[in-house]
Amino acid sequence: MTRLLTVLAVLAGLLVGLPGGLVAPTTAAAAVPTGFTDTAVISGLSAPTQAAFAPDGRVFIAEKSGIIKVYDGLGDTTATVFADLRPQVHDFWDRGLLGLALDPQFPATPHVYVLYTYDYLGWGDVCPDPPGATNQGCLVQGRLSRLIANGNTASAEQVVLTDWCQQFPSHSIGSMAFGPDGALYVSGGDGASFNYADWGQTGNPCGDPPGAAGTNLSPPTALGGALRSQSVRRAANQPRTLDGTVIRIDPTTGAGATGNPFASSTDANAKRVIAYGLRNPFRMAVRPGTNELWVGDVGWSTWEEINRISVVGDTVAENFGWPCYEGSARQSGYDNANLTSCENLYSTGQNAPHFAYNHNSNVVTGDGCPTGSSSVAGIAFEDNSNYPADYRGALFFSDANRGCIWAMRRNASGTPDPSTITPFVTGANVPVHVLSGPGGDIFYVALNGGQLRRVSYPTGNRAPTAVATATPSSGALPLNVQFAGSGSSDPDAQTLAYAWDLDGDGAFDDSTAVNPAWTYTSDAIVSVKLRVTDPGGLSDTSTVVVTAGNPVNPDPVPVIDTPDPATKWKVGDPITFSGHAIDAQDGSLPPSSLSWQLLLQHCPSNCHTHTVQNFPGTATGSFPAPDHEYPSYLELVLTAQDSSGRTASTSVRLDPRTVQLTFASSPSGRTLTHFSQAGTAPFTRTVIVGSANTVSAPSPQGSGLIRYCYRSWSDGGAQSHTITAPATATTYTANYRTALLSC
Repeated sequence: MTRLLTVLAVLAGLLVGLPGGLVAPTTAAAAVPTGFTDTAVISGLSAPTQAAFAPDGRVFIAEKSGIIKVYDGLGDTTATVFADLRPQVHDFWDRGLLGLALDPQFPATPHVYVLYTYDYLGWGDVCPDPPGATNQGCLVQGRLSRLIANGNTASAEQVVLTDWCQQFPSHSIGSMAFGPDGALYVSGGDGASFNYADWGQTGNPCGDPPGAAGTNLSPPTALGGALRSQSVRRAANQPRTLDGTVIRIDPTTGAGATGNPFASSTDANAKRVIAYGLRNPFRMAVRPGTNELWVGDVGWSTWEEINRISVVGDTVAENFGWPCYEGSARQSGYDNANLTSCENLYSTGQNAPHFAYNHNSNVVTGDGCPTGSSSVAGIAFEDNSNYPADYRGALFFSDANRGCIWAMRRNASGTPDPSTITPFVTGANVPVHVLSGPGGDIFYVALNGGQLRRVSYPTGNRAPTAVATATPSSGALPLNVQFAGSGSSDPDAQTLAYAWDLDGDGAFDDSTAVNPAWTYTSDAIVSVKLRVTDPGGLSDTSTVVVTAGNPVNPDPVPVIDTPDPATKWKVGDPITFSGHAIDAQDGSLPPSSLSWQLLLQHCPSNCHTHTVQNFPGTATGSFPAPDHEYPSYLELVLTAQDSSGRTASTSVRLDPRTVQLTFASSPSGRTLTHFSQAGTAPFTRTVIVGSANTVSAPSPQGSGLIRYCYRSWSDGGAQSHTITAPATATTYTANYRTALLSC
């Protein structure tokens, strides 16, 4: 399953999201522990992915499209575009500008480092079919560059390193961190398929051994696809890649840093690697005061991992096991393919994660966070905050799909301990980056909300919270409305003063009652505001919209003409779309005022969104239906913007054509693998018509005297092979023979 950025995003102002059905954009604070506050410090961003604080107070924020914005401080509401890398960034599905870091000596050394998906073949934020994003894939690379700050703008880009061959539209590059040794640490994903066990059987465009580019690889010798994460274990004459690794490099040259585990290798990439066996190491952080690097690795179908590199400068290269392992267990989709690379690893084992949580379980019992779709997406440490003592040195980590941040507090030895995890932020709007900032507070980037948010622990007088409601909030004239502000509160239990703007003129001069009433006698849409103030002068406001009578809609009205909601699609189907919009003030809006966004909603339990593609400034267009694990569906969103800047959106849901595939064995009862899961035959799976499905028939099986030895599949495929789902229900049977003791 792809997620990130999986996580990355319906833009702010729409149903913004990295991973469907996540949540609509909101500016509301999430739930935090008693005594803490969660506030937006920078808003109005477009799919922000990462932030960085400069010692001089400036705040740098990366947006997925390739734009980097800089603010003079947390109080600055107007951004300056520091750099625009959109021409070279591939902003498609989970690809984009995902990493940002400042030189440790910034601004004296005015270097800003960026990490992004490099569109070196010129796809232009799309992937046409052919080759198809989830069919053959649109090949891209990862790029690390250095930008020189000249005030609040950047000079020309200086490329430090280009590598990370990536075929499919997720598991792209990750993030960066500077270590206490001055080295730069960089992470990158495997670039493999998120739909099936990928060992390089789909064209092998990266040219992984043992075949050339364009050669479909097969078990047991295949070393492509997700197995690129194990490339440092290849034979000496075979090339290494940076996919699925953490590297330690000289930030000036991009060369492997002195003392790295493979420093004696003749392969330049091997010289850089300090950890490998990672699927999508999206975020990482150095633990303050140590040489430890902690890495969050986004899992496939079962486990999310937090991995610990205990000493970054030693000669040991940690192997966290992907794709042969997920969490601490063997990954069935790859294990049962009998891949030599994995079989050899099973004899020595992996470096187990410091902590792993199952997709179907709460991180902490009763934490209030959803289960199912999961994507570990933020790693940071408490560092000199005024938080309560329990949080000293704690590890904070987020899950973008669950919308939560947790604190893993230290044990008696000072190490963050999985047995001490407690919820910290619940209901965050797709938190894709967590970091320590000014005052030692924890900040997080809310991708869907387009915000940088701050979690503080204020002392002394604390601000109240305003809550306003209206009953009814709409109706015919005259409209009598009863307002209520009694839900407002003060954390210090002080008496609040109330002031209402009931007529929407911007002045809080209409009532000082807690629960006033008001009658509206003319057609209008009124933004009613309540301001509450405590005795110390701290205040908060709340807004509720009242629609009186039948006013003219000030927003444009977008209409999707095609496709019809009844449309059913299979993988690869061309789907055309068209729409229009009218506006009470502007009349019919031109195509340049329309924009479309194609979302894929993946719903194994709770849904998460993948933003597949954007179509700006057009009334019509088309796209090929993508491949993805079921249950999932497409959502096409049309947004219209009028001349005043007001926007409105509408969407259509498009469900796929599905088919049931049954996997049987002769004799029955053998273990077979479909996608990432093993099952006892016979079993049935529902998939999308035209989807690619990997299947494996492990051999030998059985215990005691009798062994079951693989003979053939009923469709004539290899022991491990890929099936394209047909239009009608089909049974695939793996045939076994019996033998005594061994095959």
